[in-house]
Amino acid sequence: MTKKFTCCWILLTIVAVVLSGTGPRPAAHAQDPDAAYREALNIIQKAKETGITDLHLGSMGLADLPPEIGQLTSLRTLYLNDNALTSLPPEIGQLANLKGLLLSRNALISLPPEIGQLTNLERLYLSENALTDLPLEIGQLTNLEVLHLEDNDFANLPPVIGQLANLDALFLEDNDLTSLPPELVRLASLQELNLSYNALTSLPPEVIQLASLQELNLSYNALTGLPPEIIQLTNLEYLSLGGNNLADLPPEVIQLTNLKGLSLADSDLANLSSEVGQLVNLEGLTLTNNALTSLPPEIGNLTNLVGLYLSHNALTDLPPEIGQLTNLEVLFLEDNDLTSLPPEIGQLTNLIRFELPDNNLASLPPEIGQLTNLKWLYLEDNALTSLPPEIGQLASLEELYLSGNDLTSLPPEIDQLARLIWLYLEDNDLTKLPPELGNLIYLQRLKLSGNPLESPPPEIVDQGIGAILAYLRDQLENAGSE
Repeated sequence: MTKKFTCCWILLTIVAVVLSGTGPRPAAHAQDPDAAYREALNIIQKAKETGITDLHLGSMGLADLPPEIGQLTSLRTLYLNDNALTSLPPEIGQLANLKGLLLSRNALISLPPEIGQLTNLERLYLSENALTDLPLEIGQLTNLEVLHLEDNDFANLPPVIGQLANLDALFLEDNDLTSLPPELVRLASLQELNLSYNALTSLPPEVIQLASLQELNLSYNALTGLPPEIIQLTNLEYLSLGGNNLADLPPEVIQLTNLKGLSLADSDLANLSSEVGQLVNLEGLTLTNNALTSLPPEIGNLTNLVGLYLSHNALTDLPPEIGQLTNLEVLFLEDNDLTSLPPEIGQLTNLIRFELPDNNLASLPPEIGQLTNLKWLYLEDNALTSLPPEIGQLASLEELYLSGNDLTSLPPEIDQLARLIWLYLEDNDLTKLPPELGNLIYLQRLKLSGNPLESPPPEIVDQGIGAILAYLRDQLENAGSE
């Protein structure tokens, strides 16, 4: 499947590392703070005796962390997420070998100066707290590679952040930032920066100087454009600009020819510039929830696209050039105004997932049968009255969604969908199911409500899928013996 933008490969790597711990885990969600404290103290004592390196104290309901935590000097990873901590004891600074500290989803309003003594720390998770500032001593964490500060109350980022010279990934989404400190330019190693859901009205000039940056998320701010200098980010591969006040594709983006992922979702775009065709290295393009009525023919130049997301627009047709996207695996077109698909759609032979619900499709082209790698096909809430026989050529199809159409019959070729597991046919005009449907031995889910079915009769339908398929097989056998 496509690497859906925004890509967070650094985060995925870190999660894989921190979840490899094998230390003792407390009982989940202890409610009484005093009981939680005593339980934590007991766990700490046992950990001291065994000398473990990973300790899990998350989801306990802790309001305070026992100062005895400082005795566990062998710890490399400490899990304290999902508690009710408002502060940390100074003894936290004694954990000199700590590499990972997870404090997300607490109620921290500050960090102790002793945090700066954790000079071997590489990963610090502080998301979903109530922090408004960081202590100056945070700048001593010069080995820090990943810092999560999302969903706090930062109106300003402290200048000391610039001392974290080895930082690879910085997550600042969902704060109240309107600017960034000049010291940010010192983060020469920074590869991923997430500034989404803040209050930025322009791209801070400090970002332009982050020459190593590969992933930049600026979505859901108040940007009206991008500065020309953004083209200096020659290593940038993933850019998210959705949810801003952009009237069109910013021309500066076109010059970022190394981009692999671009998101312009929720941007009120009425037109997509033909220049988008110059971004020939794109693998993922997200244009969801705009006001697009058409796509430029140049979309066909994006032959490296693996995922194309166009749901919730006003598209009335697709250009024939869509067929040139032969590497496409995922195509989302939900909630548009499509009345037909071009025959060239059959050239997308690598397509795995095709979503077309809530359009105005009255028919499918025979070329749909050429999509032999398709596993998921969503066609709910259209105006289909029939399916082409070629639907049976979709040999890889596992799920087919046809609810909310005007189907009066199904083609007998449907029995060729040998891998079909789910079939949704609710709210159509079917009076009869083809006996051949009984040959689908792997079918696990068959939804039929809202049809005026006569065959199978209601008493069979009420018995469930097993009875329905048995009935259809009997019908098929009886027809063959005549």
